[in-house]
Amino acid sequence: MLGRGGGVQWLAVFLGNPGPRYASTRHNAGFMAADALAKDKGVSVTRLRFRALTAQCPMGEEQVLLMKPQTYMNESGQAVGQAARFYKIPPERVLVVSDDIHLPCGQLRIRTKGSAGGHNGLKSVIAHLGSQDFPRIRIGVGAPASGGQEQIDWVLEVPRNQDWELFSDACTRAAHAVEDYIRYGPDKAMNTYNR
Repeated sequence: MLGRGGGVQWLAVFLGNPGPRYASTRHNAGFMAADALAKDKGVSVTRLRFRALTAQCPMGEEQVLLMKPQTYMNESGQAVGQAARFYKIPPERVLVVSDDIHLPCGQLRIRTKGSAGGHNGLKSVIAHLGSQDFPRIRIGVGAPASGGQEQIDWVLEVPRNQDWELFSDACTRAAHAVEDYIRYGPDKAMNTYNR
């Protein structure tokens, strides 16, 4: 039996930046997916533990700790590392949800492992887990037009119009993908969402 302390067997980590200034921005796709999942499951991700807002949530036979790190994006791994060590969760059961500028707005991509791809939150998680062999669900937010905004300004902006619809729908689908990955495994989840 994996895990201890309340029987948590998975961490579902949703990356974003805390505070109202960052709410609904592209970089907070993970937090928006967490909120969609919490609403769907009837839980509140509000308990402060491991430098993150958390909630415990059953998914099928598994007990999952939902986490919204409160350390700002580039230090997200601190919370993840603490929780993984406490519950003795191996990297392959740490599922991380983040934004991705390399994917078109609204597209999802599930992978069982991989590099940070330039994402500071994922870099931090890799550093604190000591492994990049953890699954991730990436939510496409698109990239700024060449010669347009700086990348950092782009991800800290709220999408507008059709982009907002694609973005918010993708965050909701990512919430469903988290549960499908944990309950039914990576192959089924990838076949469903990697389109």
